[in-house]
Formats: sequence, structure tokens, C-alpha cells
Amino acid sequence: MRQSPPITAPTLTALMDSHRSHAGRLTYHEGEQQAHTVAYSELYERALGILYRLQRLGAGPGDRMLLLLGSNEPFIDAFWAAILGGIVPVPVAPGISDEHRHKLLRIAGRLQRPYLYTEQRLLERIGSFAEEHGTAGERAILSALRERTFLVDDLSELGPSGRLHRASPDDVAFIQFSSGSTREPKGVVLTHANILSNVRGSSEVAHFGPDDVSLSWMPLTHDMGLIGFHVVMFANRVHAHLMPTELFVRRPLLWLQLAARVRASLLCSPNFGYRHYLKALGERTPEGLDLSAVRLIFNGAEPISVELCEEFLARLTGTGLADSAMYPVYGLAEASLAVSFPVPGAPLRATAFDRRHLGVGQRAQPLDAAPRAALRVPSVGRAIPYCELRIADDADRPSTAGVVGHIHIRGQNVTRGYFEDQAANAEAFTADGWLRTGDLGVQHDGELYITGRHKEILFVNGQNYYPHDLERMAEDVDGLELGKVVIAGVRPPEARSDQVIGFVLHRGELAAFVPLARELSRRIAEHAGVELDAVVPVPRIPKTTSGKIQRHLLEQDYLAGTFDAPLAELARLRAAEPAPAAGAVDAIEQRLRAICEGELEGRALEVDENLFDLGASSLKLIAIHERIEQSWPGAIDVTEIFEHPSIRELARLIERKSQPAAGADWK
Repeated sequence: MRQSPPITAPTLTALMDSHRSHAGRLTYHEGEQQAHTVAYSELYERALGILYRLQRLGAGPGDRMLLLLGSNEPFIDAFWAAILGGIVPVPVAPGISDEHRHKLLRIAGRLQRPYLYTEQRLLERIGSFAEEHGTAGERAILSALRERTFLVDDLSELGPSGRLHRASPDDVAFIQFSSGSTREPKGVVLTHANILSNVRGSSEVAHFGPDDVSLSWMPLTHDMGLIGFHVVMFANRVHAHLMPTELFVRRPLLWLQLAARVRASLLCSPNFGYRHYLKALGERTPEGLDLSAVRLIFNGAEPISVELCEEFLARLTGTGLADSAMYPVYGLAEASLAVSFPVPGAPLRATAFDRRHLGVGQRAQPLDAAPRAALRVPSVGRAIPYCELRIADDADRPSTAGVVGHIHIRGQNVTRGYFEDQAANAEAFTADGWLRTGDLGVQHDGELYITGRHKEILFVNGQNYYPHDLERMAEDVDGLELGKVVIAGVRPPEARSDQVIGFVLHRGELAAFVPLARELSRRIAEHAGVELDAVVPVPRIPKTTSGKIQRHLLEQDYLAGTFDAPLAELARLRAAEPAPAAGAVDAIEQRLRAICEGELEGRALEVDENLFDLGASSLKLIAIHERIEQSWPGAIDVTEIFEHPSIRELARLIERKSQPAAGADWK
């Protein structure tokens, strides 16, 4: 069995000090043939040189410094410069949208006179944004920030070394603001002890070591990128290769080409990265790839699709990639990253649960097969050392094994709270000291399965549904794929229940959107029994810089009326669709059309159209059956509507069952 070298450093400062004499290496890739390697000793000297410049600017122990950088190497240099000087780095993704720029200025305001380490071009962008779109308060924040800004462009030479600050384990190491927070960003405060406890716990399970080679394209502003594939790799003296996120986005196939070239043993990607790679691969077979050195591909940071994992592994058959390499894990920033890992080298393990029994307090029902009612969920293993987890009910009471509930964590790796946010801390921690993750899960056969996010769960007709589960169903719709459709629950003011809205990426003519929306509604209704209240074409799907969908932004735009105009035009297009000729339907069909259109809000129906095409849910079909029963008592059973879901089929069934049997007396 592989064994990790013991990690005994009490702080990140001590870790860097102990590793600077080791022959560790870090390689930065900027293109297919553009790469250079930096030794740990060189990284240490560069960090001290930058620290000298920061100290001349006035930054000292305990001060907070925003890191707003577009390249990996300047980021790593500045991060370690801050760590060595006791300055608290606060990574912020540059992003490309106004939402990210608002977020930066809000964070700067929260931090109270922070320093800023950035590039001239990024500072100019923020300045232009503040002048054109910022509030007076944001412009004032930026004005104060400029006086405490250091530009990486000015590093023509480093000069002397800065003064090293010997941190204590309980000192704050850095603050990570959630990548998905734009309105009210929350900063996760992590100490040196938190981070190194997580490093030790994850290393003891995954057995990282100097023989490993890692490759990551994850942004360093994300905990998987910064902690998982830099700090953890650095601590274990792994030869780490870093690839710019933008390069992966532009050339996803290059990811595994580089992995084969450097003989990477450790890779990582969230769900969308695998889909992005497979889309670029198309129908081709990977050629010239030797991935036999890969032992673990970490899969986390967003809901994990078992089907996508299996497709990815199947498409890479012939490259030497082991089936056991796919490694679903669970973590979050509040845990300094890792919470639970499976056993390394074990096959991907997934369980099919009955999605109708996945509400809080319900006992999960494993299924032998994977029928329509099944939600396949991967195991993410057991809690790593130095971290505990439990499943609890709505009252924070521990649940028994097999019961779905809220995931709580505690341990040496878990944050003590959010940056100067008493309300968030009160909401996050239980009375007995456990952190509420906001995730729902179940422990089955001793292992953890994540079923969804508590705040994203949809409550429809007394049933619980998870958006990512419904989104996976949409993948079978021609023209849709993961990342192009978002399902969200929206509750308009004064409404008593959620509306279920489908948001679909669409930039073409609205007339072409009508059949796509109809097919999506049919798919969701048929396979989950959920009726979409609206299907909305959107020009973009808002995501964080690490690829997570920002449902709340779409929900806010929907409530604000942003999509009212295209929805009105879609309604007009549907109403203008030609109705069937009068001669094409008999008396029963005409009556059935009136019944169905009445229950489906007057939508025009064709007699051969599947009722699921317009999103008819199970409850709608029951209501239709009640109306049919009034006109033709006892003619059909409600289950027969599911077997004959068009007006024409139902009409013929009613006509056939209404005929008197041979020899019957109909006086």
C-alpha cells in the first residue's frame, strides 16, 4: 500500500520553510508547447522578494490582501508572499461579467481597507466598470483601494527579501469568498491548522507522495484548485502541473494530451469538465493517449452524474485508463476542502434510490435496477481523518443510517465561521457545534451519498425533487445537454407554492424554440411527473468561474420580468399553431379536445399529440380523467390515459369500450 510522507508542519509558513530545500517542482503550462518549471527554492525566493515590496507598501501581519490575477504563476507567487508575511490573502476570480466586478467591490468593502495585488489591465477594467455602472459607494471603495494596490506589472526586479512572519496554527491563513456569491458574499475564514488538518486527512486516505504527478486546470480561486491541487500537492512534494482554466475551455482535448505527456497520476474536474471534453471529442476515438499512469481523477465541486462518469470512462477505453480511476469525492470550502473520500482504487460505486423517497426524514429506498423512479447516486466514501460527519433531521437531531437528512460536519479542518458575519454564523452552526453544510444526503452501507442541496430542492405536489436530477433527464432531448438547461423553483410574491421553471440556452428564432420547449416539458412530465410552469429561452446560463450554475440569478431575473417579452411571444406562436381540421375529428375527439384544453389552460392541441408534450403532469391527467368520467362514466380507468396519451387514442378507446357486447340488450 502507498504511504504518504508524514506532514508535521504546524503552519503553512513552516511548511514552505521546510520544503524550500527539497527538490520539489511546479510546472506552469501556457500552451501545447509552452511550459516552464519552478523549483520550490525559487518559489520561496520569489515570494520573499514580493513580500519585501508589499511591506514597503505598508502591508503587515493580519492585513488582508485581495488577489485579483488572471495567470497561475503570479497568483502562486503572491499567495506565498502573503503567507510568509502573515498577510491574509483573499482570492477573487477576475470573471468576465458585471456580477463579478460588483462582487469584488462588495468584498473590498467588507474587508475594510484591504490591499489589492493585481494587474494593470484588470485594475483598468474595474475602474471603467465603477465609473459607468458602479454606485457612489463602490466608486469610493475603489478610490481607497487604489491607494493600497500593488501591480504585478511593476515587478521588473524583486530586490531584497521581506521579513518572514512566524505564524501560529490558529492564525488566519486566508479567506475564501464563495465562488457563487455575488449579492451577499460570505467569506470562509480558514486557519493554518484548518488547512493542514485537511491536508493530512486527505493525504492519509489518498496516499499522495513524491512519486505522484498532478495536473489541474481548475482556477486557483476555487478550493479544489488552490487547496486540493496546489497546497496538498506542495505539502506532499508532488510534481504539480498547472494549466490555465481558459486554455482548457478553449482546447479541452489538450487536458488529457498533457496528462499523457507528463505521465500524470492525479487529475481533477467537476461534472461540466467531463461533458466539455466529450463534446469536443465528438464521435472520434482518442488516439495516441497513454493514461495508464492515472490512478485517481477527482470528481467533485458540483453534483456528480453517474451516467457521465460511465460515459467518460467508456469513451476512453483503449487509453489504459483504469475503470477505478474515477474518484467521486465530497467537500466544501468550510471544510478547507475535503469531507469524504472513497477507498482509492475501488471501482466507481453507485446506488439507485427511489426518488420518491428522498425527502428529509424519509428512509431511502435502494432499487435493484434503475427504472424511471430511480435516482442513481455515486458513493463519496467516508469522512476523512480529523473530520466527522453526521446526518440530521430538520431539528438537528442525528438520524439513523439509511434515512435522508441534512449533512453536518465538524473537526479540525472545519472553519470557525464566516468573516464578520454573525447572522451567517448563527445560521450555519448548530447548538452542539456542528456546521450545517446545506447539503442533503444519506448513509448507506456505511458510505455517504449526496442527494442534493437543501435550498435548491423543489417541492411539487407534496413531493421533493432535485433540480440536477431533472436536468439530467433533459439530456435525452435532441439539442439539449448538461449545462444548457436549468430547472429552478421560483415563488412569485404572494404565491403559496413554487413554480417549476425550465431555463434553456437559446439564441435562435423563437419559432424554433417552441418544439424544443414542448419536448422538454414532455420529457420531464413523463419521467418525473413534474409539470413545467414555463420554459424560458435565455441568451446565457450564468455560471461561476469554476462552472457552477447560478440558479438564483435566473430566478431573480424571472421574478423581475426580464423574460416577459419572449414568453409573451412564445404564447402567441403557440396560439397561432393551426388547429386540426373539423373533419379530422369525430364527436368524441372534439369533446376530449375541449376537456384537455380546459385542463391545460386552453392550449391548442392536436388529436395525435402526446399529452405529455405539453407538460401534463400526473395530477393533470387525473383531473382530465375526472372530466372524462363525467361524460363517459366508467368508460376508462385512469391508468389507461398513461397507456393511450393522445386525444385520438383515447377517443378510439372510449368508442371501443362504449360499444355494447355481442347479444347485449340496449333497450
